[in-house]
Amino acid sequence: MEFFIYFYQMNSEQLNSNLVAFFETIQKYYGCKTEITEGLFSDYDDLDANLTTWNLSEFDLIRSAYRNNGNRFMFEGSKMYYEISGERIIDFKQPGRHKYEFVEQYGESVFRITRIRFDNKY
Repeated sequence: MEFFIYFYQMNSEQLNSNLVAFFETIQKYYGCKTEITEGLFSDYDDLDANLTTWNLSEFDLIRSAYRNNGNRFMFEGSKMYYEISGERIIDFKQPGRHKYEFVEQYGESVFRITRIRFDNKY
C-alpha cells in the first residue's frame, strides 16, 4: 500500500509496525461498543488533563478504513464518523487490553490525543 511506504518515511519503523498491526486486526472489533475520548492540548511533554479540552463519543464500530486521499484513518458507526491523520501521528500505544492511544501534532504547540476503547467480549 502507498500509505505504508509514505508512513515509513515519515515515522519511525516501530511506530509504523504498530499501526499496521492495529489496522490489520481491527475487524475483530466490528460490532463492538467503541468509546473515543479526544483531547486537545498544547504541551506534549506535560499532558495536563485539567488544561486539555475533552470530547467523548460512543458508538458500535461498523467499519474502518484508510483514506489515501488525505491520509486519514477512519472509524465509522451509525451516525458517527471519526478520522485520525496518518501523516500527523507522532505517537501510538496500547495502554491496556482493547485500549489504544494516538497522538497527532497539528502545529508547534497543538496536539490531539485520541483514546479508543473497545468493549470486546474476549
